[in-house]
Amino acid sequence: MGRKSKISYEIKIDVVKRCLTGTTTVTHEASLLGISRLAISKWISLYQCQGEDGLITRSKNVAYPTIIKLNAVEDYLNGKGSLMEICKKYQIRSYTQLQNWIRKYNNHEELKASGTGGKPIMTKGRKTTYEERVTIVQYCIENQNNYTETADKFQVSYQQVYTWMKKYEEAGIDGLLDLRGRTKPVDEMSELERLRMENRLLKAQNKRQEMEMNFLKKLDEIERRWD
Repeated sequence: MGRKSKISYEIKIDVVKRCLTGTTTVTHEASLLGISRLAISKWISLYQCQGEDGLITRSKNVAYPTIIKLNAVEDYLNGKGSLMEICKKYQIRSYTQLQNWIRKYNNHEELKASGTGGKPIMTKGRKTTYEERVTIVQYCIENQNNYTETADKFQVSYQQVYTWMKKYEEAGIDGLLDLRGRTKPVDEMSELERLRMENRLLKAQNKRQEMEMNFLKKLDEIERRWD
């Protein structure tokens, strides 16, 4: 059975347009219609990213590809926007859908493409050794902090890669130690082992900086040609 909206399409269009032109306010219209301000804010967001078609009540849920779900979740977890801003960016009709994807992701559930039987994205973490975490962080640094690519390559979760990178940035090589497991504590690591690990990560950082400098040089050359 299809869903029936309590507010007609025509009223939604009228309210949104008047709010955008400043002839009325979200608070005032929400009070008149007996609905929340958030509902009207959602209409405005849908109108801005999808036009008038965005306010049409759908008889079926919209199907979203796996990559859209994953990108939207990653953007939110990385602080690249609010729920409403990310919904607008990826044309997601409901912020509650995005909240549901985030919940599944954080619970290590699979994010599948809606209605398409798409390939699941691995979000469940696995146990790793200290040496593996160093290798994973090294790869991530060398590849411009591409968490998704790194997680896929090493078969760990995006959240694990993100956490290890943050720990390394905040605490250096010690941040990658897992003192809950059987990894040797800091005072049991030989100075040579420690220096080797730090050297690997410093080389990765230098490699990335070199790549960035080369890119800027090429960009400068291109801009000079246009002058």
